[in-house]
Parts: sequence; structure tokens; C-alpha cells
Amino acid sequence: MELDASKPASRLLGLLELLQDRPGINGPALAETLGVTTRTVRRYIATLQDMGIPVEPVAGRTGGYWLRPGFRLPPLMFSTEEAIGLSVALLTANATREEAMPEPVVRALAKIERVLPEALSNQINAIREVMRLPGARYPRHDEFPNPTVLATLAQATLLHHSCWFRYGRPNGEESARTVDPYGVVLLNGRWYLHAWCHLRKGTRTFRIDRIRRVDLLPEVFELPEDIDPVRAVSASLAMSRDNWEAQIVIHAPVERVRHWLESHFAVLEPLDDQRTLLTSGTDDLYWFAWKVLTMPFEMEIVNPPELRDAMRQMGERMIANSGVKPALASG
Repeated sequence: MELDASKPASRLLGLLELLQDRPGINGPALAETLGVTTRTVRRYIATLQDMGIPVEPVAGRTGGYWLRPGFRLPPLMFSTEEAIGLSVALLTANATREEAMPEPVVRALAKIERVLPEALSNQINAIREVMRLPGARYPRHDEFPNPTVLATLAQATLLHHSCWFRYGRPNGEESARTVDPYGVVLLNGRWYLHAWCHLRKGTRTFRIDRIRRVDLLPEVFELPEDIDPVRAVSASLAMSRDNWEAQIVIHAPVERVRHWLESHFAVLEPLDDQRTLLTSGTDDLYWFAWKVLTMPFEMEIVNPPELRDAMRQMGERMIANSGVKPALASG
């Protein structure tokens, strides 16, 4: 919602926002931003003070103004993208979907949704219903999707509507995709869409920050009963590093192995109650060897043979760096 700068009431609201965003801003700067005279600014300040809003002068040569700390401003106005972006940020305040959101976050969301138009409130509710939040152990990435794109994908997922979008790659190439969206997942600070891709004739995982534009299509689809978007996205990321495909049998139950590894690191399958098959793609065998060797379990390398060499070399290097002679270390 845009302010009409020609109306005094809009200028007053604009003045309040400036005082909040730029404490200590002086009269000439306020006048220039609002498009009025400094005399008018002084009149607006007096009007706000008469209304009980604690605008106070800043001591000093420039003669600025500020709002007394702790004052609650009247309801702020947000654009569609700002409202969705703020709501998404609040929704992701909890680490997982299973955890309850902090009470202040619940109250803030409720206040926002009470004053939003119905269509916009429905978009935010769709994001709440479809988003999946597995726990994250890494810092959040900077990439954040277009809030309107995110909301449209969430609605398409919730309503089981196909959608069309343009998908960009890091090299600048773009492709047009028609998909059946199965789930929206936030994993380690990045947003992903798991969907059936009509172009590739199979399921695919898309980074939502690379989706340029989305159109909701009238066609509907039936969601597969056994679909697990979080597991599917995690598996997709685990196998996206494709120089080598590594397989290791780990002598520990699958739940204990999961405790040591991020969900997107590997695909874990129980072989029995005491053994787990780990499958993952990797571009760096030495990094991969270091990662799996942090687990306190016995393991057998199935493939590739080069992984055995990487583990042996890392073991020899660790022994050498420890200052312990190999004969003593092996005994």
C-alpha cells in the first residue's frame, strides 16, 4: 500500500516512518524527503506531539528529532512482498515444523494476518500449511526466494494445481518447466521445491531462489500417497555431487547414524537392526572420508575403491601428525 504524499495524513505517517528509520534526522532532511518546507515539518512535529506521540528534539547544532524509545507506532503498511516476506521470516523462527513457535512469534503472526486482505492472508496460510522445516545445523544462506514466487508455489502445492515457471541456472541458462508441486522444503537456509517435472518425466528438486516467475495452471494432479518431500530433497542433494558414488556399510542402527550426519549428506537405508547402508555422491573423496570417519562406528567400504585409498592416506597422515610411531599406534 503506497502513501499519497499530497495528503497531510499521509505525510504524517511518512514522517513517523522516517523518525523510526532514521533517529536524529533533522528538519531540512525531513522537509526534502516529504516535499514540504521546514516550517511545515515543525507544524507536523507539533501535531504529532499534540496527539501524544513522544517526538523529542535532539540536542545539538543540527536540531534533529527522534521518537522516545519504547513507543509503539501505529500499524505499519507493507507491500504484498513485504508482508509475505515478514510472515515467512516469522514462520521460520522455529527450527522444525514439529516444534512450537515461540509465543511472541505466534502473536506477531496473528496481528499481521488479522489486518491483511483475504487473498494475501490465504497466501501466507498456504505457506504455513505446505512448508517443511527439517532441523538445520549450518548457518543460513543468503539466497532468499521472491516471496510472491514462494507463496504461489505453496498455494499450488496445497491446492494440487500444476504450475509453470522459468528456472535459471548459475551459468545463466533458463528453461521453462511445467511441474506438479509435491512439497516446499526449507533445508539449511535454502528453499527447495520437490515436484514431478513434465519436461524430464520424473521427480526433480528445484531451488526456489532460481525460479524467475510462476503461473498457476488450471490442471490438478493427485499427490502420491508415499511422497516425503523432506526425504526426497535430502536424497536429491546427497546425490547431486556426482564425481563418485560412494557406498559404505556402517555397523550401527540407522537412527544412530542419522544422529551424526546432516539429512542431505547421504541416503541411509537399514540393512538390518545393526547395519546401515550409506549411499552418497561426492566430488572430493578426502573430504568425504573425513566426514564419515567422524562417526564412532566400524564400517566397510563397498565402493569406490579410491575411497579406501583416501581413508588409508588420511589415517597415515593423522598418525604422522599425532607424533606417535605407526608401530605403537597399531598395537
